[in-house]
Formats: sequence, structure tokens, C-alpha cells
Amino acid sequence: MVNVLGINSVYHESAAAVLVDGKLVAAVEEERFNRIKHGKEASFDNPHQLPERAIRHCLKTAGLSARDIHHVGFSFDPRRRRKSYRAEWWDPRLEETFRLRVAQVPGALDELLGRTLGKRLHFVSHHLAHAASAYFPSGFDRAAILTIDGIGETAGASLAKAVGAEVKEIEVFDYPHSIGFLWEVFSSYLGFSHYDASKTMGLAAYGNPAVYRETFHSILRAEKENYGIAQDVLGSHPNQAATMEKMFGPPRQPDSEFLPRHADIAASLQEATDAAVMALVRRIKRMVPVENLCIAGGVGLNCVANEVVQKSGEFANLFIPSAPHDAGTAIGAAFMAHVDTQKKPPQRGYSTPYLGPSFKRREILEAVKAAGLKARQSKSPARDAAKMIADGKIVAWFQGRMEFGPRALGNRSLLADPRRPEMRDILNQKVKHREDFRPFAPSVLSEHADEWFDVGPRSASHEFMLFTPRVKSDKLNRIPAVVHKDGTARVQLVSRKLNPRYHELISCFHELTGVPIVVNTSFNDSEPIVCTPTDAIVTFRKSGIDALIMDDVVLTAQG
Repeated sequence: MVNVLGINSVYHESAAAVLVDGKLVAAVEEERFNRIKHGKEASFDNPHQLPERAIRHCLKTAGLSARDIHHVGFSFDPRRRRKSYRAEWWDPRLEETFRLRVAQVPGALDELLGRTLGKRLHFVSHHLAHAASAYFPSGFDRAAILTIDGIGETAGASLAKAVGAEVKEIEVFDYPHSIGFLWEVFSSYLGFSHYDASKTMGLAAYGNPAVYRETFHSILRAEKENYGIAQDVLGSHPNQAATMEKMFGPPRQPDSEFLPRHADIAASLQEATDAAVMALVRRIKRMVPVENLCIAGGVGLNCVANEVVQKSGEFANLFIPSAPHDAGTAIGAAFMAHVDTQKKPPQRGYSTPYLGPSFKRREILEAVKAAGLKARQSKSPARDAAKMIADGKIVAWFQGRMEFGPRALGNRSLLADPRRPEMRDILNQKVKHREDFRPFAPSVLSEHADEWFDVGPRSASHEFMLFTPRVKSDKLNRIPAVVHKDGTARVQLVSRKLNPRYHELISCFHELTGVPIVVNTSFNDSEPIVCTPTDAIVTFRKSGIDALIMDDVVLTAQG
């Protein structure tokens, strides 16, 4: 039996994963434990700061000690960075700091694990780790793989092909041609943080892409099978701010009002991104003429672009993992370390997102008692939750293993009634405390999805909120709380096989209302998604949530 630990700690989304004999046993992000969004700040100075709590949890879940780990995969290759880095990209002093800190990774790991790893530590190319994190869970025997993010060692995008257990990179688009970084720049320009691409994506539906279409053609150029990004907008160009202000006017300040031009900028960025992604899709289709495509990297969270790819029909089958962002590279690094050292191929086709911690009823009741609260036990928590939701209540749903990835997929969720037009504003203003334009996802019974949404060809990734199909025209008025400005919805298909209790809840709601859908948003309030029962109780008490159901333990706002 061979045990492999996978780690991501370069940049952000620190995470860990563990394989036992090639099978994925656990994966979790550090932020869920330390309660710091993204695990830590994205900095040149901290790649050696390991996701210690995530690592310990993965070992505990697998029943392993540090001594039981045979190999460690780390999702960054310093040799590749040294080979490809160019001094004109950014301050060489920052680069030297970064290299020194990366060089501390082996020692930090040795100290944490209490042993010398030596050659058992495998530095895996960042984009190769992304590619593996999508390919092996996909279940495909062969596939084209497209990775698009901010940056790997120096890559902003890469093309790869996979056959059997072999994953091979075939082309790289280096910095500054980074769509992910472009979204960071414009998210900051629009008054968000550079992490808030999802806000920019939501705002885009309110704008007119034609307003700045020509301007964006000079920034993000997309041709039939190629793309490029202007360096005076991206990178360390000294006139970046002045260039953007000349093109678009002064940047929006945080907490100031949104003007129509802000939405128009977001819409033009989304349109240009869709064109660039499709250019890469056509390119890799020509280079790897198969029917299966995997997408990974942070841009893989852009469900609008994903929908464009899916609807294009360039590939018959499309798979995107639940964690296409940097956290997923912990899984990919573990897979690649296994492939590089073992003759037996790793597990394929295991795409569940439910890879985090779960809690026994005893632990839940202890947390309730410690909080000085009284709870009741439900004989049918799914039915009770459905009744409360149908009555207009907001229910916090805390069940089973926590999801891996940035979106709540039915085990750490806030649930509400999609039929109520006021529910979106209530959730945004009183519970989530976020911008009014932000949409909410519908969780729909898989067997009824096509009656309500133009889903098209099914993918396992439809269970991960990664696409935005249009809502059927005759259903728009029945589920106003989940319909976005453009008539689409970020749909999650819920199957009985993947999540039986959540499927039961929605089925009960369907029986009560005739609607096989509930509103689903992540169980948090300006913080990482809750992990433990105590996290859940803290967020429940400070937010406008009506009920909290953990396993079969029920807490209500009225006590």
C-alpha cells in the first residue's frame, strides 16, 4: 500500500489531499480550519507556509501518521520557474525572495512530518497538477486538457493531452498572457478585491458588452485559435493605472455606487474572455482530436465561459472538477506523484466533492451545549427543512462531509424558497451582507432539470455549479429568486446517488410546492464556508438565518 500526500501552498488556496493506493481519500482547504479566506495572503514571501491543519486532517481521515506517507507531491516546480522566468516581468528582488521561500519548502515539510523526505518530495509543475486534478476524476480514458488561471510557474494557460495514466503538456502560454490576472486587475478596478472575479462575473449580466467591445479588442485579443493580452494593462507596466483610466475613466472606489459603465466594463470583459477561451478550445481540438475535454485552473470557475464551451459542441464531453482553482492542485500533485512512482495507475472517475470532515451527532450536541443552546432532534430532517423552506424560512443545512471547492454543494449550504421574488434581496442584505446584483444558485433534482433549464448534454460537472444554462421561458416567473438578469442560472443538478439526503430534501420540497428546486448559497457570512458545528453555530447566531439543521439536530432562531 502506497500513501501519497498532495499539497498546494504557493500563492493562495492552500490545501492538502491524500491518496491511499491511488484512491482519493480526503481533500480540504486550509481556510476552512484557520478561518482566513484563501488560507493566507497571496504573497511572494510565504510559499513555505504549509496548510498544516489541512494536512493533519487528511492524515487523520486516512488513518495515517506522518511516518506512513511514502511520497509528497507539491504543486509547483522551482526548476521550471528558474528556467522560464524573465527579469522584465516583475521586480527581481521579489523574485529572489520568492525563490528563497520556495527553497524552504522541503525543510518545512520535514519538520512538519518529523522525517527527511529527500527524493520522496516531488515538485510537480503547477499546470500539470491542475491538469491531473481534472483528468483523473473525469473517468475519461483519453482527453484534451485546458488549464487557464493567473499563473503557474510562468504560464497563464497551457494545453495538455492525456492517454491512460500519462498526462503530457503540449503547449504553454506564458505570462503576461494571463486571463486570470486580467480578471484580478479589472476586479480591483471595479472596486472589488482581486479575489472577486465572481462578483465581476455577476455584474457583467447587467451591462452591454458593445460599449467597450473595441477597447477590449486592444486589451484581450482573440483570434480563431489564439489569444494575447496587452502588456500595458497587465503585468508590472508602470503606466497601467493611467492607461486604464484613459480607457475607462477613474476606477470605482469600494462602497461607492455602481454606474452603468461599471457593468458595461464587466460585460465586455466577459465577452472577450468567452472569445479567448473558445480560441483555446478550438486550438486544442485541432492538436488533440478527441471527444473529451477537461478544464482546470481558476478561470474554470467562470461558469458563463464554461456554458459557452459546452454549448459550442466542439467536444462531445466536458469535465471540470469541483475545485478547478489552485486548491485542486493538491489533488493533482498527489496524482502525478503516484503516477511517477508507481506501476499501478491511480483511481479514475471518482469525482465526488465530498472529501472534507464530517461530524458525529455527539460532537454536534457538544457544540450546541457549549454554545448554551437547546436543540431538538428531528425524525426526518429533510422533510422538516423542506417544510420550513416552503414557509419562507432560511435554513442552514449542515450534513455529512464538507465539500472541496469554493461552492456549497448541499452539505454546507443556506437554503431558501426560489418562488419568492423577495428572497434574493433578503439573502443578500440580511444574511450574506453582499451586493444586491449577486445571483443565487438553484439546486434542482437531476431528473427534473431539463423541464426547467436548457441544460443540454449532461456532464458530471453539472453537479458542481459550473454552468449557466438558460431558464425555460415558461418557468421564469415561477423561480424568480434564482434567475439572473440575463435569464440564466448557475444550476446545480442534484442526484440521489451523489447526495441522497440533499436529494431527499429537494424531493420533499417538490412534493409540497410542485417545484423541484431550492435556492442554494454557501453557508457563510463574509468568511470561509463553515467547517465545524461550532463554525455553523457562530454564523447562525450572527446572521438572519431562521433554522440550523446539523445531521438530525435542529436549532431555530426562536430557540
